[in-house]
Amino acid sequence: MQSYQNILDNLEKSDFRRKFKLKQKDKDYINQKGLNVIKEHAYQFIKDRLAPAYPINDGKQTPTKNHPVFIAQHATATCCRGCLEKWHKIEKGRKLTDYEIDFIVELIMAWIERQLDKTA
Repeated sequence: MQSYQNILDNLEKSDFRRKFKLKQKDKDYINQKGLNVIKEHAYQFIKDRLAPAYPINDGKQTPTKNHPVFIAQHATATCCRGCLEKWHKIEKGRKLTDYEIDFIVELIMAWIERQLDKTA
């Protein structure tokens, strides 16, 4: 399996994925809550919105603003089951495994940390 950094590098080649960036208010929120809390949020969002075999409103379940994890999901193609299948070869129509959930959350967190590093 590719490293998270290699996956992120490949995703940045997409004009659509590359346009997602954390705004200062998102960075402030992360700094206020801490990365561990943001990671907890990511786990909860993925388990609730993406892990079921047939998520409610699949393809439209992830907003494009109002939480850093939502923005990261679009940047990392972990926003819906269609993007998971296209970009990460995780097929639709079955519940995500714990391993897949961990992979998705770690990819989201790697993207967030990369975004935070760009301003440091």
